[in-house]
Amino acid sequence: MKTSPRLSLNNGVLIDQLGFGLYKVPAAEASGLVATALGTGYRHFDTAAMYGNETGVARGLGPAMDSEGRSGGSGESSPGLRREDVFITTKVWNDDQGYDSTLRAFDTSMVNLGLDYVDMYVIHWPCAKRDLFTDTYRALETLYREGKVRAIGVCNFQPAHLDRLLESAEVVPAVNQIELHPWLQQAELRDKHHALGIRTEAWSPLARGHVLLDPVVLALAAEHGRTAAQIILRWHIQLGNIAIPKASSESRIRENLDVFGFELSDRDMAALAELDRGQRTGSHPDNVN
Repeated sequence: MKTSPRLSLNNGVLIDQLGFGLYKVPAAEASGLVATALGTGYRHFDTAAMYGNETGVARGLGPAMDSEGRSGGSGESSPGLRREDVFITTKVWNDDQGYDSTLRAFDTSMVNLGLDYVDMYVIHWPCAKRDLFTDTYRALETLYREGKVRAIGVCNFQPAHLDRLLESAEVVPAVNQIELHPWLQQAELRDKHHALGIRTEAWSPLARGHVLLDPVVLALAAEHGRTAAQIILRWHIQLGNIAIPKASSESRIRENLDVFGFELSDRDMAALAELDRGQRTGSHPDNVN
């Protein structure tokens, strides 16, 4: 099985294009899933303070690396990793927005993860009505300058939120993590990201499984001898998106990573582009405060 390609962020930091999402994964299960994903070939893991599983992620990483970042042993869950081989993202939650409270929240996440630094730290939601995200981002910039994070970014920011942020920001966000799948393609926002040098990262890249039953997706899966999930993840890869699908079994973990041995044609991509219906599976950012 081929491993995920790496993309360069706007500061030169490399990130695996296909990562492992940990939304709604209990801490007790996160450790085993992370260890299995490491053994399968994943090197990019996406968690958040709100998920409550940062400690589980830490336990999953622990068997693979010793305190100096070398191999922690033998076996599938210990593939001879150094700390720099693994990319960890976590997020500041809405209740912790504001400059000082963000710095405190980051310290808590560092303790939970048991790491000396985080690869990327992002704002979970803009919560625009509270009007704290510019102060929150200023705290992220402080952490970035201090070398405690390798990259900083945002989640769920709409064009107006990005415009407001960039009026005062000194560091352009490396990513904007948004709900993105064939039923919600967000072309305008992706174009804005491209113009600003921001990477588009897709959460809910499979629309929480709903788009797997789309007739167009199923027809392409049959044509290519692949699963519906593999067709959609391949679509993300060819669009240049970063994608972080969740999986709760070893078979699905392997299936989601096995998308680098085939390509979708221009005709296939055009057919998937026609599926956009502006349909969200999660909340609209303007409604989260």
